[in-house]
Amino acid sequence: MRGAMNEQIHERQQEILELARAQGRVSVDDLALRFNVTPQTIRKDLNGLCELRLVSRVHGGAVVSSGVENIAYEARRFIAQNEKRAIGAAAAALIPNNASLFINIGTTTEEVARALGQHEDLLVITNNLNVATLLYRHPRIDVIMAGGPVRRLDGAVIGSAAVEFVAQFKVDFAVIGTSAIEEDGSLLDFDVREVRVSRAIIENARKVILVADRLKFERTAPVRIGHLSDIDMFVTDAITTAVAEVCRTHNVHVVEVGQTTEAAEG
Repeated sequence: MRGAMNEQIHERQQEILELARAQGRVSVDDLALRFNVTPQTIRKDLNGLCELRLVSRVHGGAVVSSGVENIAYEARRFIAQNEKRAIGAAAAALIPNNASLFINIGTTTEEVARALGQHEDLLVITNNLNVATLLYRHPRIDVIMAGGPVRRLDGAVIGSAAVEFVAQFKVDFAVIGTSAIEEDGSLLDFDVREVRVSRAIIENARKVILVADRLKFERTAPVRIGHLSDIDMFVTDAITTAVAEVCRTHNVHVVEVGQTTEAAEG
């Protein structure tokens, strides 16, 4: 099957696909410069890959198609990296000292953890080994790690043991990520075991903060975490009109990174 598919794409498209798989995202301008062709030629290449459902077009480029399979975790670190860092800082600013919180798996939630370094007297409960590694050395932050099987792909602790562990706590805040956001407000992910942990985190937090960059509006995933109505605060770099309306309807406070006082708030 793979060989037959490769026969349908030419050598430059194959290289573009390999770059997209390695980096998570490719841009038209960068590819045009790399291959010394016009942007129009690159757009044609990307459109051909889209027709084969190998990539999905986004503004200015393309990402690996992800209807049933997530982009590799290390590659996701490089997608919207600056935006994720800004989102992380803005979300961390919403969390006061002397608070307890959950942080789940995700490259954006890791940026929130990174930005919490100056906080004091926090209790952080996580199923994300990367978050624990970022925070456990801080003398004024206590870290509790969920138990259970560790997913090699990304360091997530998932499964029924992690769900039961999370259910033992009732915390002030939950910081969660998601792989995709539908226009109707549905929050989606790829692994049902991970989703069960995320649901438990939502159910056992007094306030829930969703962190997600705008590319999540352009992706899809097969497993439902929940709905924006389950969220109290949504921190993003940009929001679509449809999703902003869902947030207004359900009194979700929206923080758009880089915006001034713009927020969709009920």
